[in-house]
Amino acid sequence: MISVGADHAGFELKEFLKNSLENSGFEVIDVGCDSNNSVDYPDFGYKLTQTIESGRSPAGILCCGSGIGMAMAANRNPAIRAVVCSNNDDARMSRLHNNANVICFGQRFVSAPYALEILETFLNTPFEGERHQTRIDKLSAPPTPTSV
Repeated sequence: MISVGADHAGFELKEFLKNSLENSGFEVIDVGCDSNNSVDYPDFGYKLTQTIESGRSPAGILCCGSGIGMAMAANRNPAIRAVVCSNNDDARMSRLHNNANVICFGQRFVSAPYALEILETFLNTPFEGERHQTRIDKLSAPPTPTSV
């Protein structure tokens, strides 16, 4: 199970990734948008985060023009660790050390076939846990001043 969402600038990439996942046997929750007509990315970022926060989906994919707006929108939810990935190393490290649960793509900057390759890296990389879990726990807690 995985959730997907996009604004108008990421619609085509979302559809490509969704179809690829479904053809590989994934069950996909599509939160929209449903065309390349102009919409506001925060609305669809929020919808996707709700599928994860509610437990309906363990992970998500968001697409927009750059990936940045969707990541910013998704990261407003404390249950979300969204990352913009433009290569396999980004995807691998975001999972290994940061336990990212939402991957964001910029349709303007990454081709559909390469985005699928990056997504496969993201989905197939486990979280290492251990010392990294302590850091993830700090992300979920209210911010506090730290000493250097």
